[in-house]
Amino acid sequence: MGRPYGLLRAGFPFLKTLGMRRLTNFPVDIALGAEGRMYILCRQEGAALVRKYSFDDEDGGNFGSVGEDDGQFQWPVSIIADSEENIYVSDEALHRISSFNSEGEFLASFGEFDSGPGQLNRPAGMAFDADENIYIADSMNHRIQKFTKDEKFILGWGGSGDGDGQLDMPWGITVDELGDVYVADWRNDRVQKFNAHGEFIMKFGSSGSANGEFNRPTDVAVDLDGDIYVCDRGNNRVQLFNAHGRYVEKFIGDATLSRVAREYMMTNASPNRIRDMSVLEPQKLLRQPKSIAVDAEGHLFITDTGSYRVQVYQKEAIHLEPHQFAPPMRSVTLHQE
Repeated sequence: MGRPYGLLRAGFPFLKTLGMRRLTNFPVDIALGAEGRMYILCRQEGAALVRKYSFDDEDGGNFGSVGEDDGQFQWPVSIIADSEENIYVSDEALHRISSFNSEGEFLASFGEFDSGPGQLNRPAGMAFDADENIYIADSMNHRIQKFTKDEKFILGWGGSGDGDGQLDMPWGITVDELGDVYVADWRNDRVQKFNAHGEFIMKFGSSGSANGEFNRPTDVAVDLDGDIYVCDRGNNRVQLFNAHGRYVEKFIGDATLSRVAREYMMTNASPNRIRDMSVLEPQKLLRQPKSIAVDAEGHLFITDTGSYRVQVYQKEAIHLEPHQFAPPMRSVTLHQE
């Protein structure tokens, strides 16, 4: 099914919170699997692991540890899953990509430090296309590189700068269902869109905290309607844009206690007293979110990194046919003078 002719945006309510401190400590990225499975990449000083989790807020164990050996991490950044739920993790300190099966067994790794074709310098975000080629934000080489899943270099583009098609420490990356590539251009405070061959299509965003502006965006995602989501980490929010890069709305956090957090609180008297003494409103807000993901059911997942949890929203939009959607107006306004 193709993209809708138009959308009636009915709402985007908060749905649930997943995880808690000590379980999903400092989540920096999330990969979605089938049947509600998810893989949450957690990174903090002296600890790095992948937490196997579920949409029902159930812990499935973890894998990974800190080190330089096969299957270990130093500074993991991004996690993605292929169609068989093999897991790929980028590591900016080790300049490599490691793969695991869904049970956490190490499969392989690739990457070496340098700036030549196929080499990496602090790889960050990753994304698969429909053929499961891997796009990598090669951050400190200020470029995007594309590989086959069996590690063969295909192409690269970019270069340091702030012109169209140039990049300054690209971080997050995604590929939509049409094969176009979107990059969170971190130090340029913008998002750029390219085709599958690396040809520039469009850009949007600038530095700041107003609607449509960014302060060090760390991730980008695109849903099946063509809507674009940007994780605006420095502004502690996620912003939603339409397919043309027009600002629509923002998410600043609406967290409740997750199921596992409620169970923990019911067996610990002291935290209950502390929570009773607290002002609760700030506790629902996002704190330094680092990544986002969307699924085919309209869920938006935000790794609320500073609060050790994932916040989930549910998109409510109705697809419109041409007879239900007026042509574009010459002046964007909701009223007439």
